[in-house]
Amino acid sequence: MDAQGRGRADNIDPADQWVLNPDTGEYELRLSPSAAQSAVPGPRRAGARAATGASGDRRAAAAPAARRTAAPERDAPEVPAPRRRRGVPEEVPPGRRGRKPARKSKSKAKKVVLWTGGTMAFLLVATAGAAYLYLEHLNDNITSVSDDGASTGGFSKDKAINLLLIGTDKRTGSGNEGYGDSGSVGHADTTILLHVSKDRTNATALSIPRDLIVNVPDCDTKQDDGTSKVIAGTDGVRFNTSLGQDERTPSCTMRTVTELTGITPDNFMVADFNAVKTLTSAVGGVEVCLAKDIDDPDSHLKLPKGTHTVEGEQALAFVRTRHSVGFGGDLSRIAIQQQFLSSLMRKLKSNDTLTSPTKMIKLAEAGTKALTVDSQLDSINKLKDLGLELGKLNTENLTFTTVPVIDNPAEKVKATVVPNPATAPTVFQMIRDDVSFTEVKEKEKASKNAAAKEAAARLKGAQSAASEVRVQVMNGGAPAGSAQETLSWLQNTEGITKSENAGNAPKNLAKTTLEYAPEQAAQARKLAAVMGLPGTALKPGESVTNAQGLPTMTLTLGKDFKGAGVPLTSPTKVPDSVEKSTADKVECAK
Repeated sequence: MDAQGRGRADNIDPADQWVLNPDTGEYELRLSPSAAQSAVPGPRRAGARAATGASGDRRAAAAPAARRTAAPERDAPEVPAPRRRRGVPEEVPPGRRGRKPARKSKSKAKKVVLWTGGTMAFLLVATAGAAYLYLEHLNDNITSVSDDGASTGGFSKDKAINLLLIGTDKRTGSGNEGYGDSGSVGHADTTILLHVSKDRTNATALSIPRDLIVNVPDCDTKQDDGTSKVIAGTDGVRFNTSLGQDERTPSCTMRTVTELTGITPDNFMVADFNAVKTLTSAVGGVEVCLAKDIDDPDSHLKLPKGTHTVEGEQALAFVRTRHSVGFGGDLSRIAIQQQFLSSLMRKLKSNDTLTSPTKMIKLAEAGTKALTVDSQLDSINKLKDLGLELGKLNTENLTFTTVPVIDNPAEKVKATVVPNPATAPTVFQMIRDDVSFTEVKEKEKASKNAAAKEAAARLKGAQSAASEVRVQVMNGGAPAGSAQETLSWLQNTEGITKSENAGNAPKNLAKTTLEYAPEQAAQARKLAAVMGLPGTALKPGESVTNAQGLPTMTLTLGKDFKGAGVPLTSPTKVPDSVEKSTADKVECAK
């Protein structure tokens, strides 16, 4: 066993060193004082340096430091308790033998459920949230690369979260040479944009097909020597070439997702084949269901129909199979991967996993070694904070869906797909506007409903005639020429002739707004109806004067403006043709 920071270097499973303190109901790391401890990587505390002494013996400092990590809210005992051996129950202190262990377990379960919020983000984030229960040296397991300015700068606790999960087809690692193209540089083989709502009541996991035709933009990439290099973009290519091709990095995939959806990810995480194998083994396997027998020589999956628990190589074969399910293409493989991820999350959220220190430590070790994250997530504490946010989500409100697509009309032999122009924009807009793909409990929606009702009330009431509406149009972040385009449309198509172009706004806005005085409410409602503005765009305030010195409203076209006559109201329902499923449902691969 690797002795690096594992507490002892004598082949002892570190999970066995965590024991339940009956006084606190929490697990603590107990190290035997009978042998010297190996050094833990990372900065040493001043107190530990003093306690070490000239001889270099760290026993006096290492054990108290470990106990402070495990239970920071209580004073550590003066003398460490002996390490409990595997299979031997911990001795209960005198006076506590009559206490029911079930109550302690329940209390512990609640704490672990809160602390291990990372169990909600598939193969990667799930383990990151648990990792901080272990030792600080887990930071050394994490590999990070620059986001090259392609992200928002990192997730925020008071905003919606957009996390880009990228699975590559790179064949690195033992036993992976036989899969597919052994010389692959690591393309974006499996990509999911995970959107978690601002109020954490719901989430959407949007799968992006690898054979989707997209425009890959120019990518400014930081090189190993610290210099920057602009990798030229390419139009009309497969999405999977946004990574690996022409030395593109994950930040290039980030930029491509933004180009495609209009959504800028906060962070990214990358995993190769080994992540699936090690993490499923660490959790004790994942239960999957097959509606028919599968014998796929390409993925090496051979299983009869029914329910099975897969891990390691077999789990990797399951998520890679495609020729034996559905239509035998990449879209069919996406469906089986979504089923697998749903099952994995149910397993990670179960008490069987959350209350097992052994499993949590194995997950922490495996997860941090499997991670390649962006530079905004390069420590256990940052991953823990993200995990806690994700852990607030209930799996029944997590929707899996895929970018709606149609066959590429430019091809005679159909091999690629393009976004469905009728439904894909709606899906993207719902995610951008933080609209849930599934109904959440009314209690959880109460705060949202109050704001929504107030905004909706602004649209109710009498409307002025088009000829009575007086408005000045300003460009506040919309494409150049939008103000004049809108003015021409209002005057020539909608009969709102008392309108004028007021040029650029003092500052750019994310969303289009209409400011008006109370006495102009009827005019505002008419213009909102014509423009397709939501109630949230209407901002009661004061009117200004136009070029003729008459009171007028101010329409500021924000970055969300899509063109004259294109409504800005958010869709509230997923189109019926869009396939989706929720993580709490068990579905069998067909």
